[in-house]
Amino acid sequence: MFYDPDFEPLHITATHEDMLGNDGKGRYLFLPGSDGRAKKISECFDNVTAIRTSSRGHNLYIGTISRDDTTIDLGVMSTGMGAPSVDIILNELLKLGGKKFLRLGTCGLLQSSFMKGGDHAIPTAAIRDDYATRCYMPVEFPAVASIELIQAATKASQKVEHSGNVHLGVFHSKDSLYAREFKQGAMAQENADYMDTLKRAGAIASEMEASMVFTLCNMADSLRKDRSLFSNDRILAGAICSVLGEEDDFGEADMVEKMINEMVEMGIQSFFELKQMGF
Repeated sequence: MFYDPDFEPLHITATHEDMLGNDGKGRYLFLPGSDGRAKKISECFDNVTAIRTSSRGHNLYIGTISRDDTTIDLGVMSTGMGAPSVDIILNELLKLGGKKFLRLGTCGLLQSSFMKGGDHAIPTAAIRDDYATRCYMPVEFPAVASIELIQAATKASQKVEHSGNVHLGVFHSKDSLYAREFKQGAMAQENADYMDTLKRAGAIASEMEASMVFTLCNMADSLRKDRSLFSNDRILAGAICSVLGEEDDFGEADMVEKMINEMVEMGIQSFFELKQMGF
């Protein structure tokens, strides 16, 4: 397993004890891109029991939320932007004993015929258009979300009030925002053709982190010794993203704030659903 009882993290200040909770199944961890969003998510906790500060801005906020006689142990930490940053942060969380991860972020829509800014998207998998995951396994190996968290997020979307639609499908995870989507540089036409191919293939949204989250967690889960379905050692990964516009359309400030609030509530409810499912 990735877990190392003697591991001392190099970039974060979280501890092995911070990863414990939820009756041995592990603390549920949100992975937003920025510390500002991490702090905002932590403000939804009933109480914040500790904050592990980091000079690099990867602060860990831990606490609990109780609803309908059920209490869940939660944490939230920024991964930063892009697969290489996720690689560092998530590896350290896994080595400390982290097991359940839900990325909360934003994405650009790829299917304008049925999607719009203000919607939400749940990935079933991610196209590995990054190079960090290729350091772990060949590009043919898929980066897939855990079915349990896909189900939990889908159930949550039915219970949480939201103004837009919720979409389920394959995400695109890229290394370069400016090259792939903004078409800057000498390969602008090649990048435009590539993105058009993904749209025609049915990819629904583009972002920069899901491929690494899914790759690392799938690999870590494959190494657990207890192979039972409901093992406390199960490592699960999923994502919920609020949908911005196409390419450089980042949406109006009021719309973005509203959909981020909806996404956070959907994420919290997803972990309650996961708890109810026995994970």
